[in-house]
Order: sequence, then C-alpha cells, then structure tokens
Amino acid sequence: MAIELNDIIEKQDATSAAKAAPTSLSFFRPKVSSSDRRFFTEQLSLMLETGANLHQALVLLKQQDQLPAMASVIDDLENGVAGGRSFSAALADHPEVFSTTYVNLVAASEGGGFIHEVLAELLRMDEQAEELNNTVRSALSYPIFLSLFSLGVIVFVLMVVFPKFSVMFAKIHDQLPMTTIVLMHASDFLRDYWMQMIAAIAAITMLTLQWARKPTGRETIDRLKLTLPGIKHIFMQVYLTQSLRVMSLSLANGVNITDTLIATRDIVRNSIFRRFFVTIEEQVSQGNGVAIGFRQNDMIPLLAQQMIATGEETGSLSKVMSRLADYYERELTKRLKSMSKMAEPIMLMVMGVIVGVIVSSLILPIFKLSRAVT
Repeated sequence: MAIELNDIIEKQDATSAAKAAPTSLSFFRPKVSSSDRRFFTEQLSLMLETGANLHQALVLLKQQDQLPAMASVIDDLENGVAGGRSFSAALADHPEVFSTTYVNLVAASEGGGFIHEVLAELLRMDEQAEELNNTVRSALSYPIFLSLFSLGVIVFVLMVVFPKFSVMFAKIHDQLPMTTIVLMHASDFLRDYWMQMIAAIAAITMLTLQWARKPTGRETIDRLKLTLPGIKHIFMQVYLTQSLRVMSLSLANGVNITDTLIATRDIVRNSIFRRFFVTIEEQVSQGNGVAIGFRQNDMIPLLAQQMIATGEETGSLSKVMSRLADYYERELTKRLKSMSKMAEPIMLMVMGVIVGVIVSSLILPIFKLSRAVT
C-alpha cells in the first residue's frame, strides 16, 4: 500500500517523459528528490516576491550549493529564459522533475505576473503530499514490522530450537501432542528444503513483479485497489485527495478545464481512475460539465458527487474541490490511525497465540518425559 501512496508533484506526464531523451551522462547525475524540488520552489518564490526578476533569481539559485542534484536543471532553465523562452517551456523540458501540473500552473501565471504566488501554492501542495505519504508510511510500518518479526521468530524456533529436542521427543513419539508433531515436521521440512524454498520464493516474486508490470497485471491490481473490502476506501480517499487538490489549484489559477483534467489524469497511478478522468474529459468536450462525470461513476462517494455538482452550479468549483481534498485527507488520516491502533493489539494477540502454541508444544512433551523418568 505504501507502494502506491507516491508523491503528487513527482508524477510526470507519460507522453513528455517518452519524448525526453536522456543524455549519455544522465546515469551519472544525482537524482532530484522531492525535497530538492521543494527547496527550489521555495527559494525561487521568495526571490521573485522580494523583487528579483526571473533570470536574476535563477542565476542566484545556480550559485547556491544546497542544490547539487538540480544544478544542471537550473542551468538549463537559466539558459532557456536568457534565450527568450518562457519559463514554463523551459520547465517542460524536465518532466522527471516538474509535473504537468507544475508546468501548466506556471504557464497560466506568466501572463498575469503572479508566478511567485503560484510557486507558493505548489510548495504548499507538495508539502501536503509529503505529509500524506508520511502518514501512510507511519501507519503501515508498525504492522509490517510486527509481521516480519513474528515470521522471523517462527523460522528461528523451527530451524534452531526444535531440532535440539527432536532426538529427545523421538522416545515418546506416540504420546506427543498434535501441535508438536506438526511443528517437528515443519522444522524438518525447513531444514531439508530451505534452499529450494528460498529459490521458489524468489522465483514467485520475480514472476509476480513481471506480471504486475504488464498491462493486464497493472489493470488487475488497480481494480483490486478500488474493489477489495477494507482497502478500497483508503485508495479512493488517496486518489480523491490527490486529484481534487490538483484540480482546485489549477482552476483557481486560471488553467482551463481541459488542461486541468489532462494534468489530473496523469497524477494518479491507477489505470481505472485515469479512465474515470477520460470520461470526464469526454463529458466536458460535449459541453456537459464536470459534475455529470462524477455522478455517473459509482466509485465516487455521494458527498463528492453532490458537492462538486453544487460547486459547478454556483461557480465555486475550485473552492469546493479544495474543501473536499482537505476533508478526504483528514478522513484518510483518521482511518489510517484507527487501522494502525487496531493492528497493534491484533498482531500482539496473534504473536501471543503463536508463542503459546510453540511453548506448549515444547513444554508438554518435556513434562511427559520427566514423568516417564520418575
């Protein structure tokens, strides 16, 4: 799950990425992180707000040593602006760093002269996306740790502890509890075939990853994310938070609805949800508006359908979408925290049961042996 709760601004336009041919030195360049981009956006916005022109700000940023990963990117941006290109066109040459949303918003602000305001909004959106990702990671990390720890304990006991008692228990094999017999067989199987098991797990993992990269595999996984009970609401809230926030920011800063929908479609890494935005684009191209596309999709919560319809009727669509994005982010945070709190006692209970079964499987035969000796 943590896989799929990826950074909003880091999403790139697939078409632009395909057109961007890497240079022979691209493999040796440090990768630009989301924190690098946030620092660049914040510093550029501050410089523009304090009166520096765009070219001066880029020259100053190029001289700073806090952005080594973005040095070549800033150099290209500065050369492009100095050569008479628009800032948005220069940004579009680096889709691996600046998303379609980033480029479209900057393009919309260039004519009005409020680039620094748009950059501040992009920075805020990027920070919110990072905070959302951190919430998801923290909610999932503890249950995953407990699961791996439990698995490690079980494997250790079966491969190290149980073999030390196997000779002893062989004397009373007919009197052993069923759990002890099962665990002894499991211990023998692990010790005899551990290499084959590792090879099988590695092969299954590789085949699964290859299948997941194929269109049919991605389609199946994306569909499961939006249909499986227990997780479908989480993924839907993540996708709505991402897409509605981008749409709100784009519409509020003058990006037309078509470009907004195209940029939003490329934000979410889910083919089913992307097709949902394709249907909205078709409705808009037919003159039907955005709300009808939301109403016709059963995946979308009723609250979102109603509020977007109201926002479109009253001309406050960007404000309504912003409020909805904030609402679903709060709901997602609550849901994840609740699941994390529930997972802790459940995992501890499971571990307690496992430890109890293992201990009883060792202790009971020892008691029987001691009685037989006396």
